[in-house]
Amino acid sequence: MQLTILSGSANDALAARVAAALGVEPCARDLRRFADGELHVEIKQTVRGGDVFILQPTSIPADEHIMELLFLADACRRAGAARLTAVMPYFGYARQDRRADGREAIGAAVVAALVEAAGFSRVVTVDLHSPAIEGFFRIPVEHLSATRLLVEGVHPAADAVIVAPDLGAAKLAERYARHLNVSVVTMHKKRISGSEVELRSIVGNVKDRAPIIVDDMITTGATIEAAANGLLAAGCQRAISVIATHGVFAAPAPQRLEALPIQQLIVTDSVQPAVQPSRLQVVSVAPLIADAIGRLHRGDTLAPLLARA
Repeated sequence: MQLTILSGSANDALAARVAAALGVEPCARDLRRFADGELHVEIKQTVRGGDVFILQPTSIPADEHIMELLFLADACRRAGAARLTAVMPYFGYARQDRRADGREAIGAAVVAALVEAAGFSRVVTVDLHSPAIEGFFRIPVEHLSATRLLVEGVHPAADAVIVAPDLGAAKLAERYARHLNVSVVTMHKKRISGSEVELRSIVGNVKDRAPIIVDDMITTGATIEAAANGLLAAGCQRAISVIATHGVFAAPAPQRLEALPIQQLIVTDSVQPAVQPSRLQVVSVAPLIADAIGRLHRGDTLAPLLARA
C-alpha cells in the first residue's frame, strides 16, 4: 500500500515536518466553508488502495477540527483508501472522560464514537490527558510518549525535583523522574471552574529545591499558576521550570505564565496556539510521529515509543 500523509487545517506545519521526515509530500486537499458556514472537503489526488494517515490535532476550535477530521476520513473512504489512521497528537475533549456532577455528557466517549464511525482503523495520539480514554475506543489506540523528546533540553540542577501539579499527572511525573534521575513531589488540587484551581496540599519536600513542574497540557494556565504559587509559598527556589506536551495556551494562559518566575517553559508543536507566552521553547514531535507512522506502515512494533505507566 502507498503511504499517504493528509492534514486538516489544525497544524499544517507539523504535518509538513512529518511528511518530510518520511520522505513523502503531503496529500493535496481543499478545505473551505460555504457562505452558511458548512464545511466542504475534497481530496486532490488519488488515495485508492493507500495507507492514509490523517494528521489533525483537535485543538482550538475543537469542534471545527473534529468535523474536518471526520470529513477527510469520509472523503478518503469514498475514494477507495484501503486503511485510515487518525493521527491526533492532541486529543480534544480529553478532560471530559467521566461524569463529575451528574447529568453530563462524556465528551471524550462521544469523540471516540465519531472517530470509529468515520471508518478509522486505529488512532495515534501523544500523551493523553487520561489513559482511560483508550477504553472508549474499540479500535487500536497507539498512545505515544513525548517524554524522551522533551527531556533532551532539560539539564536539572543537583537539587531539582519533579512536581506533579495534581494526581492526574503523577504517572507522567514518574516517567520524567526516571529519565532525569530526580525525585517526585505530588500536589493535590481542586478545580473550581474551567479556569480556576485551588491548591490543597503538597506531598513531599520542596524547600530550597529547584522545581520542574510537568503536565500533559497547559490550557488556561490555572493549574501551573496554582502549583507555582504553592511551591513558592512552601519555600522552593524562584527559578521554576515547566514542561508540558501540549501548549494550548487559551486565554488567559499567556498572561498568567508571564506573571510567574518561570525560568524555562518547554512544550511541543503538537498544537498551533494563536498566542504564545515569552520564554517559550518548542520541541517538535514530528520525529516521534514520523517514526510511529513508519513502523505502523511497515508492520513493526511501536513498543519503544509508547507511553508506559
